[in-house]
Amino acid sequence: MIPVQLEIQGLYSYREKETIDFEPLTAAGLFGIFGAVGSGKSSILEAILLALYGSTERLSDRGEKNSMVNLQSDQVLIRFIFRSGKNNSQTYLARYEAKRNKKDPEKVDPANHIFYHQVDGNWEALEQKAEEIVGMKKDHFKQTVIIPQGKFREFIDLTPGPRAEMMKELFGLERFDLASKTGSLLRQVKDEKIRLDTKIQSLEEYSEEGLASQNEKLESQKLELKQSSEKVSKLDLAVKSQEKFREKHHAWVEFSQMKRELLNQKPQIEKQRQLHRDFITAKSHLRPVWYQLRDQRIDAEKYRVSIIDCERFAVEFEKELAEEKNQEKELREKNQKRPEREGKIRDLKKVLEIKELKEKLRSAEQELEQILPSITTLQNQRKDLEQKLRESESQLGKLAATDANHLASLKNQLHTWSDLETQLAQKNKLISQFEREERKVSESLNSLLTQIPSEFQQLEDWLKSQQAEIRKWEEKREAILRKSGLHSHAHLLEDGKPCPLCGSIEHPDPLEKSSQNQAQKEIELKISKEKEQLEKILLIRQQLKEQEIYLQNHQENLKRNRQEKSTISDKLGQITQGLAAQDIDNQQTLNEQIQLLENESQIREKTLSDIQKIRQESDQVQKNLDQSQDKVQQAQMKKGNLQTAIQSKQDEIKDRDFCQAFFEKTPEDIQRGIYKVEKDIHEAVLALESKQKFLQELQTKAATNLADLKNFKNSFESAQTKIEKLENEFESLKEEHGFPDEEALIRLFEHSLDAEKIAKEIQQFDQQLALAESRIEELEKEKDVIEFDEEAFVKLAAQHQLTLSMNKELQERVVLLQQEVKTTSQKLEEKKILFQELETVEKRESYLRELEKLFKGSGFVKYVSSIYLKELCHTANQRFMKLSKNSLSLEIDEDNTFWVIDYLNGGKKRLLKTLSGGQTFQASLCLALALAEKVKALNQADQSFFFLDEGFGALDRNSLRVVFETLKSLRHENRIVGIISHVEELQQEIGVYAQVELDPETGSKVSYSY
Repeated sequence: MIPVQLEIQGLYSYREKETIDFEPLTAAGLFGIFGAVGSGKSSILEAILLALYGSTERLSDRGEKNSMVNLQSDQVLIRFIFRSGKNNSQTYLARYEAKRNKKDPEKVDPANHIFYHQVDGNWEALEQKAEEIVGMKKDHFKQTVIIPQGKFREFIDLTPGPRAEMMKELFGLERFDLASKTGSLLRQVKDEKIRLDTKIQSLEEYSEEGLASQNEKLESQKLELKQSSEKVSKLDLAVKSQEKFREKHHAWVEFSQMKRELLNQKPQIEKQRQLHRDFITAKSHLRPVWYQLRDQRIDAEKYRVSIIDCERFAVEFEKELAEEKNQEKELREKNQKRPEREGKIRDLKKVLEIKELKEKLRSAEQELEQILPSITTLQNQRKDLEQKLRESESQLGKLAATDANHLASLKNQLHTWSDLETQLAQKNKLISQFEREERKVSESLNSLLTQIPSEFQQLEDWLKSQQAEIRKWEEKREAILRKSGLHSHAHLLEDGKPCPLCGSIEHPDPLEKSSQNQAQKEIELKISKEKEQLEKILLIRQQLKEQEIYLQNHQENLKRNRQEKSTISDKLGQITQGLAAQDIDNQQTLNEQIQLLENESQIREKTLSDIQKIRQESDQVQKNLDQSQDKVQQAQMKKGNLQTAIQSKQDEIKDRDFCQAFFEKTPEDIQRGIYKVEKDIHEAVLALESKQKFLQELQTKAATNLADLKNFKNSFESAQTKIEKLENEFESLKEEHGFPDEEALIRLFEHSLDAEKIAKEIQQFDQQLALAESRIEELEKEKDVIEFDEEAFVKLAAQHQLTLSMNKELQERVVLLQQEVKTTSQKLEEKKILFQELETVEKRESYLRELEKLFKGSGFVKYVSSIYLKELCHTANQRFMKLSKNSLSLEIDEDNTFWVIDYLNGGKKRLLKTLSGGQTFQASLCLALALAEKVKALNQADQSFFFLDEGFGALDRNSLRVVFETLKSLRHENRIVGIISHVEELQQEIGVYAQVELDPETGSKVSYSY
């Protein structure tokens, strides 16, 4: 993760928005963030943690959010842009916003926390959290990337268990936790073994003898089926020949019946034939002329009705036009008076403005009358406060100043005295507890040693003896199993015939199965008991080892606590000797001395506080007095401006006689009058425009109506001429085609006869009659068709069907037998494969049981974690030995506990906790850098970032120089290191840095060295 930009607003001392641009800082490789204590340096790291993980280091994740919001801000807003992912190629934005509750400002509403991903220059919201984007939890982030104050040595102080768990989560070592997977595979193998056993048991009924018997039955049934099939073929030929004659006989009967039915329908068909001819003639020659004549008569009637309507409309339009013209004239005269009416409205609006200005003038005069008395009161208050201030300053001069450093020193010594006595009591308690535990563990060791039999000097001798005993009984079991294999051939032995194994022709004492089985069971029981005894020995060995480790740990703890007790006693003696020189021999006397000094300090502080309050109150009174005097000047100026404006508005009125009466009315009455006249003017304009538009449309409609009247008269005369011509033509066609009766002819026109359908029915009738006569003549030429015997055919078909049924039954038997033979063959093959699979599964089960023992209790994960920690120590030692001038190095033991090898004392080991503060800082720094380097490799990043906020104040000048040289060398490793500190020596050494300063008014401000 590489930071790009951080915006902070409303967090702790950052009252106003501050933007920290990290790109120029990170480009330098090594940069600093410097400032005085309390300026807001560490708040930058807090802001990054808050933006990424939604919580800070100082406050908990859930509560206390109101304490992180600046007391003078309504919200906290953080925008953090950073790069992450493979080679830090992806850019992300973390946005965190929390606002104070509007109803209760002491509470902070739930925060809005969102991540964005930059795609093609645009920010797209993500559902992912920091753990997925950055690749680590908050706790690990604080130990490898950003290390806040007080957390630098947290990795060292972790106990072995949590430290191994951290390595597991940080480097993904859960992939080596194979216990559950192995257990799952073992359960699967057991299930598979049970499944195979079950399937083998279900196939016991299938054997080679049964398969041979099924094959014999199949051959017999096949021979019988062949004979039956030959008989069926002969009957098939006879039945098919009779079926042909039967079909032709049925056809002859059907065509004879159809001919009789068609001859009965012939008279009706002839009538339809005549009607069809008449309909076609009328439709083709007469109906078109008749339709034209009918359409012309309809058009003539339509034109006649339209002429009557147009003549009536012409009279109505003339009357309506006269009325509309009169109304338009009246509206035009009313609109001509509009300018005069609008002038009076403008005068009335001036009257309204004058009344409003006079009201403001009265308010200004009242305000002036109220302010003048308050000025006198404020002047009197100022004199009283000046007198009080002189008296308080005189009293302060009489009080002696308290030595704050001496008071702080006494308080610190009292606190240290109390702490040392508490620590001494705790150490005494711990020493007693460890002594009891040491005795208890020793007794437990002696108890375990008494369980070793007297014939063995060591536990290992007992273990080897038990393992040899188990091997002896397992060899006996193998011998029994070999004999059991020979027994499987014993039933094949016959006197006078050679043995299939040894070739002997005599068999005096063949093996008995029952005696072998009993011996095998006894040996299996013995092996089981001996293995139980072996498990007991292994358990005792494990317990002995654990108790020895416990005893060693207790002895080391006892030694360390006794040394620490001695150190505490020495420190306590130094404090009591120093206080005795000041005549203080106990904590009560020290408390009384502190209380006396605090009382004197409180009296002086109270007097100073009173003076400060009086000065603040005096400043406030002076401020109020200045404001009141400013208000008087503003009110007088406002009064003069209003008087000038009133006179100007009065001069602008044109008709003063008309407006005089309105000065006595209320503004609401004047406004209503103005609104009424303006509305009437507007409505008159709209009414005139509407009337003129309507009049124009009415004139257009009247002209259109006269044109339509002329057109309808011309069309009516043309239609009458066409009607006379068509009537003459229709009469001549009636005479030509022989239709004297016009009403009958019209009925024929309107007849619903489907000519096409009738013609098709007549044609079908003629075709069916011809077909029936032709087929009857053809079929009567064959004698067997006319003389066909249905009863004889039925008997032949029944015999054929019976033979077919018998043949089908034989076929089904053969198919069933074939299926049985096939099934038996498949089952025998499956049985063979299952035995092979069972052998494979049993081998796999034994292998998995061994693996399960290896992976039990996350043993493999702990082993891999210890390898990672050893690599971490190796990487850290490359810097730590340089920092310690090759006098110290780090080491990790089998329990994942950190040790220090002291080369100045013969290379002896001691706990890492025994280092001094500066040495601990150096070790922590080297481990943190090594851990960050491993994380960088894990994330496949070409650059890594490391932020440090701790520890430089604990180093001397020489150590500080060595550490600084180490940090500068990281730039050559493509590492970016940021340092937060108030140490001036570092600020002089680092060329690129950000300076944080606390402004009392605006909060923390950030500036840069470049």
